[in-house]
Amino acid sequence: MNNHQEYKIPILSFYSGGGFLDMGFEKAGFEIVWTNEIDEVFVKLHEAGITAWRKARGNGIKAEIFNKKSITEVNANTIIEEAFPEGKPKDFGIIGGPPCQDFTINGNLEGFNGKRGKLTIVFFDRILELKPTFFVMENVTGLTRSNSTKKHMQELVRRLEKEYFVDHKTINALDFGVPQFRERVFFIGIRKDKLNQEIVNNSLGEWFTFPVNSKFYGAATKYKWPTAVRFGKKLKKPKDLPLELCVESCLVSSREMKNTPNSKEYFKLYAEEKELQKIGEGETNRPSFKRLHRFKYSPTACYGNNEVHLHPYRNRRLSVRETLRIQGVEDSYVLPPELPLTKKFKMIGNGVPVPLAEAVANALKDFIRMNNVIEITNKWTFGLNKNEAK
Repeated sequence: MNNHQEYKIPILSFYSGGGFLDMGFEKAGFEIVWTNEIDEVFVKLHEAGITAWRKARGNGIKAEIFNKKSITEVNANTIIEEAFPEGKPKDFGIIGGPPCQDFTINGNLEGFNGKRGKLTIVFFDRILELKPTFFVMENVTGLTRSNSTKKHMQELVRRLEKEYFVDHKTINALDFGVPQFRERVFFIGIRKDKLNQEIVNNSLGEWFTFPVNSKFYGAATKYKWPTAVRFGKKLKKPKDLPLELCVESCLVSSREMKNTPNSKEYFKLYAEEKELQKIGEGETNRPSFKRLHRFKYSPTACYGNNEVHLHPYRNRRLSVRETLRIQGVEDSYVLPPELPLTKKFKMIGNGVPVPLAEAVANALKDFIRMNNVIEITNKWTFGLNKNEAK
């Protein structure tokens, strides 16, 4: 396969949100040809952020959400018509992270019976109807760890396994250079007629080669992380800690504020300043008002209802830009200042850290190459657009 000219594999993106998963796949060389998002404000945020990010990368293709309905209301034929107006290609992929609140401790734990939990079932339904060459689903670890959902998830996967080889693994974003302890489970599926059965049979456990970053693997226990200290105390970075794994690397300095988009956007604190100053730097084992430590990773990006983490040494919450950086999003991804802060933080918190998404996408691309999953037969096989084909 390496002897052929490479073309971009087209991807359909479900539950696109801010497009962080899409960005990871785009950075790995895939092409996002169709997107889906039902929230009207998320749509505006996605289109503005991804368009600005692409422009900075020299890509002039304006980002847009192609379908703004719930996938419960969109049938497979409509999706194919919107994504591939010139006809369904031989090979394409599907990616998505169905809403996960029904599987989280902070959610209502209704699992697959919840309104959002049912969307995972529908996502699998659409995979079976559309029959992509491969799919990637991302979700919270509760999907496979909670006794209430684990059995049901196994039943859903068995449905897919009639037509797909399916593998899954829990991966921590911290292990991929993201200053955030964020575990996510990734399900990878390859259609059975596209992969040699022996590859699966001969594997010991996992047959898919999930990404591993040897530089930071096991970072949560590999380093001696600092403990909480008094708010306002002067600190020096411990020598053995990589700065890129520390919140400090994401904070916007005073001199940066003027020229850094979204850096002045943060929730005002209405609690008594003296009371908040009693919360030490690094006190994150709290139900609310968690203050991050500058020389430690963040526990998630933001959480709950507008509960954005407190700045380590300033009397405010983190800004939109700082939270985006904690998600591994480049500063070229700019959100419109006039749109609601609540929606911005919710969208950012829902997303997959971009470096983690990119690592999974690269692992998938390498697997496709090594195992001849896709054979290039014509210029449209991988969704090459007309301008590139010339």
